[in-house]
Amino acid sequence: MSKRRAYGTLLLLTSTLVAPAALAQTAPAPAAPPRPAATPQAEADQTNAATPGTSAQEQTTQQATPQAAPEAGVEVSSPGYDAAAGEDIVVVGRNIPNTVRATAQIVSVLSSADIARTGEGDIAGALTRVTGLSVVGGGFVYVRGLGDRYSSSLLNGSPLPSPEPLRRSVPLDIFPTAIVGSALVQKTYSVNYPGEFGGGVINLTTKAIPEKNFLSIGGSISADTVTTSELGYTYYGGDADWIGFDDGARKVPAFIKNAPGGTGIIPTDQVAQLTNANTTLLQRNNQLPANWSGELSGGSVFDFGSDRLGIIASLSASNTFRTRSSTQQDSVSTDGTLRNDFQTLLTDNRIVTNALIGLGYEFGPNTIRSTTVYIHDTLKQARGSSATVYNNSSGLRFQQNTNWFERQLFESQLVGEFKLTDALKFDARGAYANSKRNAPYERQFDYLCSATTTTGLPISVEAPNGSDGAQCNGAYQVTQRFTPFASIIFSELNEDLYTGQGDLSYKLDTERPMTLSTGYFYSDTKRNSTRLQFNYQTAAGGGTAPGYPYNLLRPDYLLGIDSLNANQIQLQFSTPLGAYAYDASLRIHAGYVQAEAEATDGVRATIGVRYETAAEQVTPIGTTTTRLKNDYFLPAATLTYNFANNMQLRASASKTISRPQFRELAPQQFRDPESDRLFFGNPLLKDSELYNLEGRYEWFFARDQRFTLGGFYKEIKNPVEQVGFYTGADDRLQTGFTNLPEATLYGAEVELQKYFDLDFLNSDFFATRRALFIANYTYSKSSITADNSCVPNVLNQTLGGCQAGFGPASLQFRDGASLTGQSDHLVNVQVGLEDTASLSAITLLFNYASNRVTNRGPSNLSGVGFQPDIIEKPGIRLDLVARQGFELVGGKWELKAEARNLTGTRFQEGQTFDNGAQVFINRYNLGRVFTLGLSTTF
Repeated sequence: MSKRRAYGTLLLLTSTLVAPAALAQTAPAPAAPPRPAATPQAEADQTNAATPGTSAQEQTTQQATPQAAPEAGVEVSSPGYDAAAGEDIVVVGRNIPNTVRATAQIVSVLSSADIARTGEGDIAGALTRVTGLSVVGGGFVYVRGLGDRYSSSLLNGSPLPSPEPLRRSVPLDIFPTAIVGSALVQKTYSVNYPGEFGGGVINLTTKAIPEKNFLSIGGSISADTVTTSELGYTYYGGDADWIGFDDGARKVPAFIKNAPGGTGIIPTDQVAQLTNANTTLLQRNNQLPANWSGELSGGSVFDFGSDRLGIIASLSASNTFRTRSSTQQDSVSTDGTLRNDFQTLLTDNRIVTNALIGLGYEFGPNTIRSTTVYIHDTLKQARGSSATVYNNSSGLRFQQNTNWFERQLFESQLVGEFKLTDALKFDARGAYANSKRNAPYERQFDYLCSATTTTGLPISVEAPNGSDGAQCNGAYQVTQRFTPFASIIFSELNEDLYTGQGDLSYKLDTERPMTLSTGYFYSDTKRNSTRLQFNYQTAAGGGTAPGYPYNLLRPDYLLGIDSLNANQIQLQFSTPLGAYAYDASLRIHAGYVQAEAEATDGVRATIGVRYETAAEQVTPIGTTTTRLKNDYFLPAATLTYNFANNMQLRASASKTISRPQFRELAPQQFRDPESDRLFFGNPLLKDSELYNLEGRYEWFFARDQRFTLGGFYKEIKNPVEQVGFYTGADDRLQTGFTNLPEATLYGAEVELQKYFDLDFLNSDFFATRRALFIANYTYSKSSITADNSCVPNVLNQTLGGCQAGFGPASLQFRDGASLTGQSDHLVNVQVGLEDTASLSAITLLFNYASNRVTNRGPSNLSGVGFQPDIIEKPGIRLDLVARQGFELVGGKWELKAEARNLTGTRFQEGQTFDNGAQVFINRYNLGRVFTLGLSTTF
């Protein structure tokens, strides 16, 4: 059947089974844009940042800038950093006038100007422009092709927990750029950071004390050519859905939570108490609304003699729709023969609200800051899927899903940065963070369409694969298989994270500048996760579905009162693969010592060691507790050779670790709403150890202009990798985790940032304007070792003479395959024209990422051979961003226009078999997105 005909089949089925409806929208509330920036040149000139654990007096930098104002500069908050220090280290009389050059480690820094230039609404999008970084599904940042499990995120130097059960790192697209003062990416390890360090660490600094009082307000509206005013699916839910909060419609009754402790049966009278039509009825919206966002921020500063007290607050909200008309296929054979072929129409309605309040107090050289961040991110998802090829039926299968994924992140932190004497500095920081994920009423219903059914509603559809004479004469709820194909899931996750850190540094009064530093770090994480799945069945007939005419009803009628009375439908708690709930904890104690000094003329050395001990525990309900308790000495050293006025060489070596994450250890099943895949943990995993080498040449040929060239090599012992497998004939591909014996990653990076003055054109228009060219390229290559070493088996089988639950790596992986998430080539180019005297800029942004593995194909555990890995083709993206400032009625205004994905690049991931056959796991068009925003500041 052609794709056009399959899609028509999907719509025809939907029109018969699903009632059409319109989704009411309310007008967006006013909210504020990022605070207006100073001129690009002014912003660049005030750049001043440092890596954690070293004070500004220890940086080789030019005269220190004042505390960053909201209008300009880079503001960095991380352990040991002192923005007020004004002393320089001078190496052989050569000063270092650049943030990237001044730091002891290899870093990339995005200032407010850099973020604004990209025009991205969230920090994940802005980070895609950084050398060696790529963003994969839902805002998870990969550094140098290493997956999100090898990246960590900090907020003002304190760790952030993730609200996602499937990820280690925080989805950074939940952070709007309006609340982020800077983003620092450090790619080489230094011992003041936690020992779990793979590709790099991302430290976000929120905006703090303003330079002067201000109030900023703004908003934007955008259209997506694939989504806006086009057909999409939705469902009613509750009255407050449009703001991303449940009004009680999805409240989970006590009998659901208590079901696992009883018989597991939810009787008919209680089933009737569940929210039914509001969370079940899939509805069509033939004209989805435009997307909008709004932001409001303000700040005040109070002077008390030489002391300053500042307060800053920010509120923002956004409501976006995205529709995907996706081809979803799978195969269990080694020749690519299709098992299932679905045409899916899926609509995501994502509502994000954010709030930040910061208090800062400066007295003398000391600073105390308090920051509280609240982020609420909701995904309301409606999905309809029509199968033209289906494993268990010669007819058509129609599946509908309605989901609600509510994520919340709260963090409150207190930081003190004290300069006790000219030589002695002390930093202390403590934080409490809580993350939640609530996904109630995940519903799924399946219908079959048969040529032999003569009763019911006639739907005249050509049979799959063009079978002669076959017609779909009736659509009905799946019979004899009612239990697996009509289900409702309730899942909930809660995680608390307490952290504390103290850093002490002392500058020795020696002939050559030397700074000694030490610190202590404490972290305590506790998580509880529950997933309860129930399948519908009849009380009398067990798994058999209601008969005619009830099997013809749409879901809300099928579960309605009349149907319940006639068929006595009940819920059966589904015994899950693994455990339905688990508790987890991770407690870390760490300490470090570090020395930074001019080792010899022109050579700066930073050497340290970190001792870290941790106890990790995952306790699934009804199964054995997994305990990991290890301690490590983690050394790190970086040498910087300043051999010319504007050039230097760097070399770095370190050892780091990566612990299995809770979701990788817990034997609990979860569905990822982005990829529509199932994930399952493995309690037999162990820690990974990384050995890192890096070299870099840097040429700073003019202010804010540079050329860099570097190379890196990483060897990973016992890396955790994904494994694909099937648990049954009808199951979708699931992903598990195992340790491999070894993996390597190596590559090179090159970056150029150059400005061109245009005054030679002798034009008033170009007199104050300059052209901008920024380009970076990353080449990386990875390889895994899959020999006969015994590694954890995702199916808990015992194979090849290995101990219980283990099997040879060669049965689960291809030797020499690349790491998951790694692209060989990453290219970012920015070409722009900007005014150095006023806010006026236009930038063309080019991004390319080569193919990368997103998931392993089914392994050889079944003995029938490997399937190819699932490969994503990110391709090329071209964006255009224009910003224009002007003054009107006493305020400073900014008009911003954006055009995204001008190339119309589509999302595509799939498998290519040896015989040339292709299976598309996910393939859909990505729309071109056009946005217009207006903001003002008083």
